[in-house]
Amino acid sequence: MLEISESSPVLVTGANGYVAGWLVKRLLEQGKTVHAAVRDPSNKEKTKYLEALAESSSGTLRFFKSDLLQKGSYGEAMKGCELVFHTASPFVMSVGDPQKDLVEPAVAGTENVLSQATATESVKRVVLTSSCASIYGDCSDLADTPNGVFTEEVWNTSSSLEHQPYSYSKTMAERKAWEMVKSQNKWDLVVINPSFVLGPAINPKASSTSLSIMKQFGDGTMKMGAPRFGVGVVDVRDVAEAHLTAGFKAEAQGRYITHAHDSNFYEIGKCLSDKYGDKYPCPKKAMPKWLVWAVGPFFDKSMTRAMVSKNVDWPFKADNSKSEKELGVNYRPLEPTLHEMFQQLIDHDIF
Repeated sequence: MLEISESSPVLVTGANGYVAGWLVKRLLEQGKTVHAAVRDPSNKEKTKYLEALAESSSGTLRFFKSDLLQKGSYGEAMKGCELVFHTASPFVMSVGDPQKDLVEPAVAGTENVLSQATATESVKRVVLTSSCASIYGDCSDLADTPNGVFTEEVWNTSSSLEHQPYSYSKTMAERKAWEMVKSQNKWDLVVINPSFVLGPAINPKASSTSLSIMKQFGDGTMKMGAPRFGVGVVDVRDVAEAHLTAGFKAEAQGRYITHAHDSNFYEIGKCLSDKYGDKYPCPKKAMPKWLVWAVGPFFDKSMTRAMVSKNVDWPFKADNSKSEKELGVNYRPLEPTLHEMFQQLIDHDIF
């Protein structure tokens, strides 16, 4: 039976990240010693938010310089840790070279961290932050699922370097993790598969695709309307809580879809418009699919016509029952998640 020592330090890779920030907060609140692996510990502008959390909690925070693509760079950070949270991975939708900018960092980074886990005597469990993107590539993939819903048993087989390369990178990285866990018997693996993560950030000015997309709902980008682009939504704080439980609960195993709401961009825009539409150019109507198909690629090169065809006016449906039952996640309603995130952008003059 897995038992994580209360006194051993816990490693969080990519500790400055969106999900990682909330996870670090919860670990510190529980009095843990957190080894925060970041690319540049000397960048106080990025580390100050986590340092502030440590100052107001009973836990201890230590920073370590680490690089996803540098072999051995997690050795010092992992020393003495029984539990490793591997959250570090690029989340960008538009890149120049998908293989170099997405797949290599995701796969090689996962291989790097898990190889170090095998080489580090103390490690007992690794919790990997994957994504629903490794379960599906397009909402149209629902048609190929056994019961018309995405579950932990489903894998993304529709993405490639040419189509949905981000989703492809997440799929390849998670497959690499499951391949590596079979090659040893000293640590086990639990994987968290969030849908589209939204909600307030620990660092409101961090570069994050979640934050940049939310910004588009209020900066006029979607003032003519938002597409009914199927997407699942989950609060970042609930995702962090799922990680926390997955790390310390002995019975946790396999993959966990962390997902709260089957939604779409139009529904998100309407929710924001109802509260903020008088002051900000939030989308008030749905943009027809033919128009998204015609103009989407000109505004965002990642919004290809294939992506539009397979996601706009297609629903997103995922089963979150495993995470509710086994990890005890009690998912937040959609409105507070969206409103608190949007209000944070206002409070920090992001618009």
